[in-house]
Amino acid sequence: MLVDVILPVLADPSIPDEQVGGMLRERIGMSRLREVMAAPWKPLPKDHGRLSAMDASYAYLRQFTPDVLAVIDFKGGPGTTDLMAAVAVLKKLNETGGRKVPAGAPGSFMAARYAGYLARARKSGDDTAYRHYWELCVILSLRDGLRSGDVYVPGSRRYADPATYLYTPAQWQPRQAGYCQLVGKPATAADALEQGREELHTALAELENTLAGALPDDTGTVRLDEDEHLVIPPLTAEDIPAEARELKDELSGLLPFAPVASLLIELDGRTKFLDCFTHAGGRKLAQSPDLKRNILAVLIALATNLGLARMSEACGISYDVLAWTMEWYVREETLREANTCIVNHHYGLELSKVFGGGTMSSSDGQRFPVRGKSLSGRDMIIHGGRVLSTYTHVSDQWSTYGTKIIVPTVREAHFALDEFLGNATDLPVTEHATDTHGATLINFGLFDLVGKALTPRMRDLTRVTLVRDDIPAEIGKRYPHAGPLLAARWNEDLVSDCWPDLLRMGGPLKYGQASASLIVGKWSAASRQNTMAAALKEWGMLRRTIHTAKYLSDPAYRRRISRQLNKGESLHALRRDLRYAQQGAITRPHPGEQTEQAWCLAVLTNAVVTWTTEYYTLAVRQLRGEGRGVPDELLAHISPGHSGNINFFGVINVDVEAELAKLSGGWRPLRPAQLRDLGL
Repeated sequence: MLVDVILPVLADPSIPDEQVGGMLRERIGMSRLREVMAAPWKPLPKDHGRLSAMDASYAYLRQFTPDVLAVIDFKGGPGTTDLMAAVAVLKKLNETGGRKVPAGAPGSFMAARYAGYLARARKSGDDTAYRHYWELCVILSLRDGLRSGDVYVPGSRRYADPATYLYTPAQWQPRQAGYCQLVGKPATAADALEQGREELHTALAELENTLAGALPDDTGTVRLDEDEHLVIPPLTAEDIPAEARELKDELSGLLPFAPVASLLIELDGRTKFLDCFTHAGGRKLAQSPDLKRNILAVLIALATNLGLARMSEACGISYDVLAWTMEWYVREETLREANTCIVNHHYGLELSKVFGGGTMSSSDGQRFPVRGKSLSGRDMIIHGGRVLSTYTHVSDQWSTYGTKIIVPTVREAHFALDEFLGNATDLPVTEHATDTHGATLINFGLFDLVGKALTPRMRDLTRVTLVRDDIPAEIGKRYPHAGPLLAARWNEDLVSDCWPDLLRMGGPLKYGQASASLIVGKWSAASRQNTMAAALKEWGMLRRTIHTAKYLSDPAYRRRISRQLNKGESLHALRRDLRYAQQGAITRPHPGEQTEQAWCLAVLTNAVVTWTTEYYTLAVRQLRGEGRGVPDELLAHISPGHSGNINFFGVINVDVEAELAKLSGGWRPLRPAQLRDLGL
């Protein structure tokens, strides 16, 4: 409570140091200071009281933890001998009803921040408190071990032995040569280290030239200030010329106006994407006009968040027909195939090549509100309530080639590789940009091991640890300006010893034998004693240093990354416009249903982008045919995510007299019980 009085005095540079003490004694008062000093001060526990707070829920945990330990067969990996022995002791206590922890029970597995609780309980002779704290430490350590893979459950998928995610040495031996050729990585550790060092010194040389050539008063370039601190000025993603804005307005004025249903019908005539919706029973029926109409109605209903009941009222198709169509034709498999068809068509358009070459992409999460119960929804104050995330992958041509429903409180970095490696479109994507949430050492290492490049836009670069491959004195001689920024030594020996295993780690991801998000999550949570995880992070440290050096030394490189991220974020607005019903709130509770809805939104988003790109192309041809100069440099700044000429809401005919005639005594009749049972 005294901080509000003390800090303003200490932070005021106009108050001389010799006057601070007297001023504080006068303002606070000696009697109050003596009163505070007389009160006992209890030091804060190392865990900030977390374990004692969990002890309040001990009775609740005991309702299920004994059953979990009795039923599930937990196995421990290397370094978990004491933990598994403690689990066995706890199971024995549960079986026999014992209340006192045996004197020889293991305790070395628990975190150091919890040791004080057990020491105090043992010293005071409180066996009950000691049992509570010891059991909580066992459960917490078991949970952390499951997350990292140090503890596994035979037969489980998510909590399986991490070794089962990789090829065995016998399986990997015949595949290694082909894999190395596919991803462009040396098979031997010596060649890999030499390749890494060469890339590192090339990037550091560019950074050294940038820092050496920067003037102290040049506020627009990356430089070192008078205290040798790195200064990174803000850089705009792109400077859009006024001519480009005027051209976009002119092209938008030439686009025709169309309802979204008409847009989809027109696009299907050129792409045949509706043929991708096959019957779930394996029978590919002839795509009759009525069936196409029904599929389009379901797509619009799910993408716009109207739902089948409201769509039935809006389009005149019965609810039963729409429900049957969704059940048998609209599922994740057919939606992915339809989306791929549209993206491939967009990739072949003339104007798409002006937007980008299809070699770069980005991923970002977008929050949507949730109503009712949802397995993937979480309460987040910053977003105003319960939300979930749709994690989308967008190419530099503005097309969305992947989407995924994720829990909003989980780090997005775990899912950056999923759709990127699962890309089934014609887009030749080799480089991927994320924001800070997608940049981890594990991702840097794995992206490189599968032959791709992770190029994130990271904040607080001055706090990022960069590595060197030599002693500070030698690096300082070679790079006088950039050398002091390299704070850590790269552990080449660890990477060299584990290089065959690192290649074997990337193999299942590249060949689709394991889920990337599962692998990334396991290695990210692995303990420091896990040698393979440590080696992967060391390789990631090298790749992050190379990227950071290039990012700082090349403004064009920075702009390209920011511009690509802006493309992905700009499509968020289009998705919000499309998902207008029910204020954008997701009401479907199951993740599978939410995934289908997310893919419907992706299909509709790509349809709008593709249709707009086609008509932009026709408009450009017309202007050029009239003798107008329309350079590609200006067209590159135009976004096809334009939706001002598309009616998402359909056409509503209002007949006042007919609507009034439906009322009985000024009111509409209540719904029959049969309809209420159906949720209509």
